[in-house]
Amino acid sequence: DDGCEDMLTEDRYEYIIENINRNNSVKLKDLVDILGTSESTVRRDFDELEARGFLKRVRGGAISSSNFTQDISINTRKHENTDSKIALGRYCASLVEDGDCLYLDAGTTTNEIIPFLKGKDIVVVTNGIHNIDRLVENKIRSYIIGGSIKPMTNTIVGEIAVENLSHYRFTIAFIGANGISYNSSITTPDVSEAAVKKKAIQLSKRPYVVADSSKFDKVSFSEICRLEDVSIITNVSEDEIDPRIVEASEVITI
Repeated sequence: DDGCEDMLTEDRYEYIIENINRNNSVKLKDLVDILGTSESTVRRDFDELEARGFLKRVRGGAISSSNFTQDISINTRKHENTDSKIALGRYCASLVEDGDCLYLDAGTTTNEIIPFLKGKDIVVVTNGIHNIDRLVENKIRSYIIGGSIKPMTNTIVGEIAVENLSHYRFTIAFIGANGISYNSSITTPDVSEAAVKKKAIQLSKRPYVVADSSKFDKVSFSEICRLEDVSIITNVSEDEIDPRIVEASEVITI
């Protein structure tokens, strides 16, 4: 059964990636023993994960790829690249018009959009707990979706969140991501967060991924969407971005 084989393959990928993240390296021989599979299968897994940017093959095993990104707490992220995030927030808000129904993802960059939305006749739906205070301060009519709380990112995620989201339709959405690369598309570390982001994109007429320079040529574990599914708003000049990304997605540089 192909579906079962695919699931087992993805399970192996997840195990290999978790071990590399924890130990910075894995040995081929150890994986053969632990996973109960052949050397040729593990080598194929290495080839695929290297192509996706998750690891780098070395003699006898694999090591962590410097391009691979993991979850970082929101308290750490909110102090990084602040000027860039404010500039991106200002530009994103300029795309929002009276009457828009807006989805605002839970990210530190998307959070900087909120002050520039003040005075607009709009409705905002969000899964970002840290977005709520700012939305209330700026007197913006808002809804927060229900679901499970992920403390590290102050985000509401899970099956209930995805189901809750399906009751809405959006004219415009701003989504955060941890990685944007040609081979791996648009990614984030957490599968449950990726599912919420993916659903919001599907429900939006104009979905945008908002990304500063730290997100390009990086890869995380879970795919959010393909490059062609969204437009990308960034403060990176076009000539610094992989031209294949520019060709696959509409890239707006500010």
